[in-house]
Amino acid sequence: MPGAQLKLDFIAAANKLEASGDASVELFKHGDARVLLFVPQDQDKQQAHKHDELYFIQTGHGIFKRGGDTVRFDAGDALFVPAGVPHRFASFSAEFKAWVVFFGPEGGTK
Repeated sequence: MPGAQLKLDFIAAANKLEASGDASVELFKHGDARVLLFVPQDQDKQQAHKHDELYFIQTGHGIFKRGGDTVRFDAGDALFVPAGVPHRFASFSAEFKAWVVFFGPEGGTK
């Protein structure tokens, strides 16, 4: 498929994110799918998003809140958030890094 990236390299992504100075950097976009690397500093200031999303925890651990639910997470876990649902990483270790995949139509998949 011309134009679509074949591979996302974690080290290159982390370097790109560090150079940006932002909490996240978009690494891939194709159709309604987007992939970002997310590394918040001090606190997670996210707002609810317009698309469904999956977080794949690369490194670290902590506490995640989604709506009225709270869960502990560790490296290797995946977390799902439906579109429009408030969520945040309430606490996270210093080495926390997560891949974020946004997908589906605006408003979420029904």
